[in-house]
Amino acid sequence: MIKFLAGNKGSGKTKKLIALAHDAVKVSKGNVVCVEKGDTLTYDVDHKCRLINIEDYGIVGFDAFYGFISGLCACNYDITDVLVDSTLKIGGRDMEQFAAFIKKVAPLAEQTGITFVFSVSADAADLPADVSAIVELI
Repeated sequence: MIKFLAGNKGSGKTKKLIALAHDAVKVSKGNVVCVEKGDTLTYDVDHKCRLINIEDYGIVGFDAFYGFISGLCACNYDITDVLVDSTLKIGGRDMEQFAAFIKKVAPLAEQTGITFVFSVSADAADLPADVSAIVELI
């Protein structure tokens, strides 16, 4: 399953993402992973959640980001949730590339049973229509 936290800058997406991470840790029978750009969530996310600073791995662009996420799924079958803060800062603001990325993640989510939550700094109406059809807005 793929979920989006969409909204303009300052709309509270990161706070919602942190709350979702805490909720996921409480109910997960596996591992919860939170990916961010930078290290701003270090003291906000529950210590049981694996926090990853994407900058530590030199990930630039949606293709590299997809490879990173695929690698996470391949190396740990116990992941139940992956939450990503600032998705467009990681991959770029090109909505066509973003749509292609989400279309690649969708079968991965279905195959692994992992719930992916992406925070996106854009109005929900600005998201590509073909992507909106395969995700849940929260």
